[in-house]
Amino acid sequence: MRKAIFPGSFDPITLGHEDIIKRGLPLFDEIVIAIGVNAEKKYMFSLEERKRFIEETFKNEPKVSVITYEGLTIDLAKKLKANFIVRGLRNPADFEFEKAIAHTNRKLSKIETVFLLTAASTSFISSSIVRDVLRHGGEYEMLVPNAVRAKK
Repeated sequence: MRKAIFPGSFDPITLGHEDIIKRGLPLFDEIVIAIGVNAEKKYMFSLEERKRFIEETFKNEPKVSVITYEGLTIDLAKKLKANFIVRGLRNPADFEFEKAIAHTNRKLSKIETVFLLTAASTSFISSSIVRDVLRHGGEYEMLVPNAVRAKK
């Protein structure tokens, strides 16, 4: 079974995340969206909201599940018996950052990282941009799935 985890903070999930997950579905038997918890980080949305947004977005996709976790992603992958970590790449800076993490994960375990390039139509979207637009009352709706749009 080809099981993958897609880790992130998803604060909030964006159309870019949704695109990566949808394009990953044909590649894997199961994708576990893993919302990482970092006590040092300040989130705009609660953990429960972020989980609900993702569950609602993928409610009709049986190959997708959503969990929360603390600690190392590779420890979670081992625990879940996931063979792969999925990551989306928007630009060269993402690649350099993610490459270092992937090499480290591969050194510490035998878990492979699979990189998917974001679609051109969503490559400019990041959760931090969405949060900034939201903070300033801007039109964020075209950047996020329906579940996040419905939050207001």
